[in-house]
Amino acid sequence: MTIFINYFLTNLMAKWFNLWGEYNTIGILGVTSIILLGILSYNITPNFIPPEGHYIFLLTFNLTAALFGPTIPMISSLIKAEKLEDDLEISNKENELLLHNIIPASIVYELKSDKKTTVKLYEQTSILFADLVNFTEFSKNISPHRLVSVLNGLFCKFDDLTEMHELEKIKTIGDAYMVASGVPIEKINHAYDLFKFAQDMLISLEHYNKENELNFQLRIGIHSGPIVAGIIGKKKFSYDLWGDTVNMAARMESNGQIGKIQVSENTYQLLKDDFTFEKVPNVEIKGKGIMDVYVWPHAS
Repeated sequence: MTIFINYFLTNLMAKWFNLWGEYNTIGILGVTSIILLGILSYNITPNFIPPEGHYIFLLTFNLTAALFGPTIPMISSLIKAEKLEDDLEISNKENELLLHNIIPASIVYELKSDKKTTVKLYEQTSILFADLVNFTEFSKNISPHRLVSVLNGLFCKFDDLTEMHELEKIKTIGDAYMVASGVPIEKINHAYDLFKFAQDMLISLEHYNKENELNFQLRIGIHSGPIVAGIIGKKKFSYDLWGDTVNMAARMESNGQIGKIQVSENTYQLLKDDFTFEKVPNVEIKGKGIMDVYVWPHAS
C-alpha cells in the first residue's frame, strides 16, 4: 500500500512542479499539500513490517523524484526549443537568400516594410539583351536534359559576371539574357559598367565553348534611357522593367551583328570617349524607323 501511495505522491508532485511555471500560487499550495500527505503517510499501517528506515528512504526518494524528476523533461524541452530556434533561423536565412536571388535586396526591404510603392521611375539606366545565335537549331539535336545543362552552365557564368560588375540580372527569356545597370541602385557610370559586362560575356562564351566543345555565338544590344521598374501583381511576382528603353535595347540585339555589341545613339554618346565603335548608318529598326547604330567589333 505504501509503495502505491509513494508512487502516487511522486507523480502528483511532478505534475505540480510542471504547473509551477504557469501557476505559481497553485504550485506552492500543491507542493505544500503533497509534503503534508507524505508526512501523514507514516501513520498508514502497511500489510507487512518494512525494514527500519524504509519510510525515511521512501520520503527522501519521493521528494528527490519530485524535485529533480521534472528537470529532465524540462532540460529536454529546452534543448528541443533551442534546436527549433536554430532550425528556424537557418530556414529564415535560406528563405531570405532565395528571395534576394529573385528580387533586388532594396525591393525586398520595401516589401517587408509594407511600403505600398514598389514601382519607380529611373531616369538614367542602360539595358542589355543578349541572345544565343542559332540556339533553336542546336536544341533539336541534343536531349532536353543536355540542353538545359548546357544553357544553365553558360548562364551561371553570366550570373557571376553580373555580380562582379554590380549589375541587376532581370530575367532569361528562352536563350536570351536581360541585364540592367542603374536600377534599382542608381549609377553614374551605368553605360560603362554594362558595356564592360558585355565584353566579358563574349570572353566568357569563348572559354565556355572551348571547355565544352561548343560553337555558340552571341548577339548583344544595349540602349540607354529612362525606364520604370518594380513589381506589379500579387502572385508569382518578379522584378521587371517597362518603357521604350527596354524595347529599343531589344531591337539593338535583334538587329545586331553576330559576335559584336551593338549600341544605340544614346549609349554611344555615353561611351564614345572610352571605346572605339564602328558607325553603321541608316539601319532600319523594326518599329523605330531608320537610324544610326554603333558596333563594337570584338577582337577574337
